[in-house]
Amino acid sequence: MIFQTPIMALLLVAGLAALTALWAGGFAVTVLRRWDLTDMGARQLRMERMTELVSTLFAAVMLAELAALLLFVFNADRMSSLFVGAMCAVGTLNVNDYGFPALYLKIGVFFAAVIWLILDRADRLGRDYPLTRVKYAALLAITPLILADGAVELSYFLDMQTDVITSCCSKLFTPNNPNLANQMAGVGEAQALWLLGLTALIALAAGIAALIRKRGYGLYALASALMFGMGLTAIVATISLYIYENPNHHCPFCILKPEYGYVGYALYVPLFLATAAGLGAGALSPFQKRASLAGPLPGLMRRLLIWSMAGFATFGIVCLIVIWRSHLILFG
Repeated sequence: MIFQTPIMALLLVAGLAALTALWAGGFAVTVLRRWDLTDMGARQLRMERMTELVSTLFAAVMLAELAALLLFVFNADRMSSLFVGAMCAVGTLNVNDYGFPALYLKIGVFFAAVIWLILDRADRLGRDYPLTRVKYAALLAITPLILADGAVELSYFLDMQTDVITSCCSKLFTPNNPNLANQMAGVGEAQALWLLGLTALIALAAGIAALIRKRGYGLYALASALMFGMGLTAIVATISLYIYENPNHHCPFCILKPEYGYVGYALYVPLFLATAAGLGAGALSPFQKRASLAGPLPGLMRRLLIWSMAGFATFGIVCLIVIWRSHLILFG
C-alpha cells in the first residue's frame, strides 16, 4: 500500500518538510538570539547569507506542502475503491484512527505555509529585511506542526489495511452523530445559506473599509476565518444537496468525484486561497509602520485583500451556479 506513487510522493514531501523544518528551526534560534544589522562583523555577514539560503529552501518546501494538501485529498478519493464500505475519501480517511487527524494537520500546515510565505515576501521588500526575526519566530512556531503532520501521515499510511470494513459518508455525515461534521450537516438548509450570505456581507464590508481606510486588515482577517467556517458549513448543510440532487446526502468529499464534474475543486480552491490571503493580509497589518516597509507593504496588503475578496466572490458565484443548475427544490 505504502509503495503507491501518490503515497510515496506525499511521504517524500512530508519527510523533506520535517528535515528542512528541523534544520531551519535550529538556524532560527541563532537568528533570534544574535541577529543585529548594526554589527558589521563576519558572524553577522555569514548569518545574512545563510538567511537567504534557509528562507529559499524553506519557502520551496512550503510551496510543496500547498500542493500536498490537494494531492492528499485526491489520493484519498482515488483509493476509496480499495476498501470495503468506502464510497469516497471519507471511507479512506476512516480506515484507521489517523486519517482525519492527518487531513486536519494538512489543512493547518497549508494555512501556516501561506502565511509564512507572505511574511517572507514582505521581508524581502524591505531594504533592511525588517521582518527577519518575525518570520523566523513564525518558522519555529510552524516546525512542531510540520513534524506532527509528517508523523501522523506516516502512521496513517503504515496502518492502512485493505481487509478493514470502513464507514461510508452516508453514515458519517448525518445529523444524528455527535461530532463537528455532523453538527454542520444538522444545520438547517435555509439557515446555512442565510448565515453564509450574512458572513459574506460582513467580509465584503470589512474588505471595502480596509481598502478605503488603509487599515482594519486584522478585522478582515477575522471575517475571512469566519467566512471559511461558514463556507464549509454551507457546503455540508446545503450546497452538497443541490450538487447531488438528494436532500439526504451531505458528504463534502463526493463532490470531488468526476461524476459531479469535480465541482468540489471549484468550491474548495477559491475558498481556501481566499481565506489564506485574508489571513496573510491580517498577519502583515502590525508591520505597516516599519520604515523600510512604509512604501511597498501597503501595496502587497492591498493585493492580498483584493485577491481574497475575488476568491470569496468566485466561491459565491460557484455556489449560485450549483443551486441554479440543480433540479432539487428545497424551498418553495
